[in-house]
Amino acid sequence: MARLPGTGLAKGLAVTLRTMTRRSITRQYPEVQPDLPPRSRGVIALFEENCTVCMLCARECPDWCIYIDSHKETMPAPEGRRARTRNVLDRFAIDFSLCMYCGICIEVCPFDALFWSPEFEYAEYDINELTHERDRLREWMWTVPPPPAHDPGAEPPKELKPR
Repeated sequence: MARLPGTGLAKGLAVTLRTMTRRSITRQYPEVQPDLPPRSRGVIALFEENCTVCMLCARECPDWCIYIDSHKETMPAPEGRRARTRNVLDRFAIDFSLCMYCGICIEVCPFDALFWSPEFEYAEYDINELTHERDRLREWMWTVPPPPAHDPGAEPPKELKPR
């Protein structure tokens, strides 16, 4: 069946007329914050107390945008025991000009030191200022929403099932 000439134009004009009659909705962004979805990805936050400087996040990052420096400290041992050494975090920085927000670093962290924060307002005038150090990453930690509640109808974990 042959199409009539001008049907595409008529459809386009119909869409234009339909949207012209609707009232426009303008979001006043800086004054009114947007309602973000609960699991939105904004920026990566760091919980320093959980970081053991295992370097898994930096090694697994496909962009190599995580910079970690540490030193070893000897912990005093109780009497009759051997002294222990542990890594102490000196620097933890993420270069958000390189980061592609894939979330691999968060998934691979075995100690839950990295989280997604819904913060998205961290723009800078200079691209060199997008490398954020651990103090700034820690500030974003307090904006991380709590994890969702467990489904009450779900099976209990295998570890809690009676044998």
